[in-house]
Amino acid sequence: MDITDLRAEQSGVEVEAEITEISEAREFSRFGRPIRVATATIRDKSGEAKLSLWNQDIEKVKVGDRIKLSNGFVREFQNELQVTAGKFGKIEVLEVVEGAEKSTEEPKKRGRPKKEKEESIEEEAEEEMSEEVTGEE
Repeated sequence: MDITDLRAEQSGVEVEAEITEISEAREFSRFGRPIRVATATIRDKSGEAKLSLWNQDIEKVKVGDRIKLSNGFVREFQNELQVTAGKFGKIEVLEVVEGAEKSTEEPKKRGRPKKEKEESIEEEAEEEMSEEVTGEE
């Protein structure tokens, strides 16, 4: 699927693209657990989009990497389409660029919640962030 084919609230999205930029990770707490999120810009032959990177996915990628997002979904956030792996999706690095820098922040040396809890917290955090922007509850 090309980036220009993405639509808000679309699920089961599969996209291959290059990461052209990664923001600094932001950290917040949800149910007493630390959560980190960063926003990457991805590009394919058709255009650009934002990609939300949650927790361990932040360290997985770097600028210049070619990635494949499988079973992702699309949301509209601050009037821009954003794709994310969410709870059921997966981000794979297809092609690593040698000599490029990793994401903008070193991983925190904290214990992490179990994977199921972490994924649930990520999904709830995404929904909460979306509600704050749109004013919906």
